[in-house]
Amino acid sequence: MISMGAALCFGLAVQAQQKSSDTTRRSIELDEIVISAGNFFEKKRNVVQRIDVISEKTIRNTNAQNTGDLLIQTGKAFVQKSQQGGSSPVLRGFEASRILLVVDGVRMNNAIYRSGHLQNIITTDQNSFSSLEVMQGPASTTYGSDALGGIIHMRTKDPVLSTNNKIHSTGSGFMRYSSANREKTGHFDISIGGQKFAWFQSWNYSDFGDMRMGRQYPDRYPNFGRRTHYIQTINGRDTVLRNADDRVQRFSGYRQWDIIQKLLFVPNSKQRHLLNFQVSNSSNIPRYDRLQDIRNGQLRFAEWYYGPQKRLLGAYEFQYKGRGWLEDFKINLNYQDIEESRYTREFRRYDRFDARIERVKVAGFTVASRRKWKQHEVIVGADGQFNRIQSRASRTNLRTGEIRPLDTRYPDGRNRMNHFGLYAQHIYKSSNGKLVLNDGIRLQYSQLSSQIENNLLNLPVTSVRQNNFAITGNVGANYQLSTQTTLRSLIATAFRAPNLDDLAKIFESSTAARQVVIPNANIKPEYTYSVELGVVHQLASGIRVEALAYHTWFRNALVKAPFQLNGADSILYDGVLSQVLANQNRNRARVWGLGTELNWKIQEGLQLTSSLHFTQGRFQTRPGEKSAVYERQPNGTYQLVQKQVRTKPLDHIPPVYGRTALDYTRGKWQSSLFALYNGWKRLDQFNADGEDNAQYATPDGMPSWVTLNWRMGWQCHPNWLLQVGVENIFDRNYRYFASGFSAPGRNISLSVRANW
Repeated sequence: MISMGAALCFGLAVQAQQKSSDTTRRSIELDEIVISAGNFFEKKRNVVQRIDVISEKTIRNTNAQNTGDLLIQTGKAFVQKSQQGGSSPVLRGFEASRILLVVDGVRMNNAIYRSGHLQNIITTDQNSFSSLEVMQGPASTTYGSDALGGIIHMRTKDPVLSTNNKIHSTGSGFMRYSSANREKTGHFDISIGGQKFAWFQSWNYSDFGDMRMGRQYPDRYPNFGRRTHYIQTINGRDTVLRNADDRVQRFSGYRQWDIIQKLLFVPNSKQRHLLNFQVSNSSNIPRYDRLQDIRNGQLRFAEWYYGPQKRLLGAYEFQYKGRGWLEDFKINLNYQDIEESRYTREFRRYDRFDARIERVKVAGFTVASRRKWKQHEVIVGADGQFNRIQSRASRTNLRTGEIRPLDTRYPDGRNRMNHFGLYAQHIYKSSNGKLVLNDGIRLQYSQLSSQIENNLLNLPVTSVRQNNFAITGNVGANYQLSTQTTLRSLIATAFRAPNLDDLAKIFESSTAARQVVIPNANIKPEYTYSVELGVVHQLASGIRVEALAYHTWFRNALVKAPFQLNGADSILYDGVLSQVLANQNRNRARVWGLGTELNWKIQEGLQLTSSLHFTQGRFQTRPGEKSAVYERQPNGTYQLVQKQVRTKPLDHIPPVYGRTALDYTRGKWQSSLFALYNGWKRLDQFNADGEDNAQYATPDGMPSWVTLNWRMGWQCHPNWLLQVGVENIFDRNYRYFASGFSAPGRNISLSVRANW
């Protein structure tokens, strides 16, 4: 099916070119979309780096349940899921702490963003976005540490001023129901503005029930993902129950609410003041993949859930327009307060209800100035971020009420991590409009200090301190080769300073393999060096084809590998003898890939789009070291073995994936028929020591799949929009690679939207 999708893209392009007899060739320009590059708005055609923009209109028409699902359904990123209340985007083979999340110009990444899978992106309300920008590839020059694979920048709506002496009011709201998880979502936002003051308020509430998976299973795996049994506490005793409907993923539902408030003051044409407050909270979120874990032939966990995920953001932004270096000047001062927690209890272990709670407080600032003259544009800026982390843990005996200390996820002493950066970014636009050059440089300093006070595991290191300095840069060009063709080339470097999660975390990596990860104070920053080449070709018949190839050399890549604690390669952890792993810098790794997109405006109101993405990545092992790998046996099965290999697969590398859609708009009607598809990820391409979660795949790996989906909207009144959608029409049973949670089966959604 995937190869058919690629062939379809190519065939349509060739066919249309053959049929076209129009000798006039239109000038090709990258879309005149305004994006928030370098802390200022810029035309997309003036930015060499690949940026996908999801507009407010597309967000509304996509009608996704959260920000992760929005990325999936628009085909802009691969997304992993460990539970329904989670979405971990992958950009060019990089995931979690190796991509940067930004909301309204403020870094969301903090000192405990882990290298595994993250759910933090769902703490943003996509229904309040004015746009979402996906910047593909390294972007450390402007944004600093962590942007190895790219940036996901979420822009929320701003208050709207009145253009006359009357109060101007706009707003929108909707209610949605989805059948696969009995979702009930309500949203309302309003903007009230005068000529100088404006106020924006948004509320969003979602209630998600247990998710039902598809009925049509892969032929070779008729029981893949079925939830046959679950544990429930009845009269104070854990009891294993048979699931009446094994396609319902029991204990996967949760609730979430988000509030945004903004105040805008524009005293004159030169000044702009904006206050931005955001709050996100949730109910407990079950860690569904761990609730499936088996130990000694029995479901292991009676309870495993994230506590309420709380995110508080307060920011003040000042913008000034004047002359010289104050032609466009901006300051952003911000503060974030984040709380995450994990609660676990094994089957009938009433004496071991474990709680681990993390509190992160982050203060930050950005200062930037832009100046334009002739064909040049220069942005200079400085930024900083100050992280303070508190980690607590306890073990409660539910029978006696006794509470005693437990080893914390992160050191329980004083934890600090700070970033400081200076950067400059330059844009040159030739007078004939054919050439755009981008170049920039950044100086970055990062410091981290951490102390372990209660050393319950007798770790040899009780304090960690690091100071890291990095220089990164980029240079690239867009060149209009002809009126039909534009070439894009980019060379860029990026870095990521090890955070507290990399240096000092203690956690159980795998229930199946019985592994535990311990701190390693000797790791160094990661660096990437990337090259990419792209071409955009426009045909007179309305077909636009884009292709891109990239190669990233990854140095000091952090990977989990066998380690020793006090001379032992295994320790007793939670009563189980577990192999010791630790994050270690592996000198050489590389990631490479291809991406293609097709956009065909068949006729007025009818459009075909298609995209396909391929990524590969491997790292070098140490000479003479045995590694865990999945090896294909002569009978076709796979076996986990220890052997010497020269290279191993990097984790987080998605299979081939893509999207093909036919969109039709006419009058009050809008309709979209689209297919989403993923290729096979065979078990020998999994990283056995990493985060690829082979225990949640089939014995052969993660099967390929394709779903057919349909959406329709009817503007029944200028202020009312009715929407209906059917996702996964053929009720396919499937999982995304590295996910321990099955995707929705056939899902019917109904929405009513209002706006004024």
